[in-house]
Amino acid sequence: MQADLIKEISGTISKRKVVKLSHILLEKNTDLTELIDLTFYADKGIAFRAAWLLESMFLEDPDSFLLSVPYIIRVIPKVENASCKRHYAKILMHLTAPNASAEVRQMMKEIDLAPAMEQCFDWMIDPDVMVAVKSFASEALFNMRHRYPWIADELPNQLLYLMRDGTAAIQSKGRRLLSYLNPEKWPG
Repeated sequence: MQADLIKEISGTISKRKVVKLSHILLEKNTDLTELIDLTFYADKGIAFRAAWLLESMFLEDPDSFLLSVPYIIRVIPKVENASCKRHYAKILMHLTAPNASAEVRQMMKEIDLAPAMEQCFDWMIDPDVMVAVKSFASEALFNMRHRYPWIADELPNQLLYLMRDGTAAIQSKGRRLLSYLNPEKWPG
């Protein structure tokens, strides 16, 4: 499967093709471990397109990822490709979201999220990490604050630091998350 998939994503692909491949792979009940491994491929273009495909599949059918969730969480701290970080941060944000399916929420309760949580903080403070990654990481951390209560104390400091010179998107995300963390201090 991996060789065929590499062939499919070795060149420039459109969102339409990503969606089409997502449907095909989901219908075939593809072992997602191989696709996850492709996100670490030496060719950064192939790795990026594999991560994009992984995210697309996840957004299409999160419950199809249940068996792969522990592996995804384990590899998050190993993601070095700047383009792949965005997709992993977005997947983590959705995995930890309060509106995730009951099955996903149950799976997440059984997994040690500390390494992924630490990676999110690292992404937030790394000046070389893209703004979208920081945004998704901050929301994933916000989603994990009940499991790790100290996040609610530390996240506001990180958000305020990002907002100092941040883009409009970071300003908006920061204000929204801060208003939930402490509505008296930072009203929406």
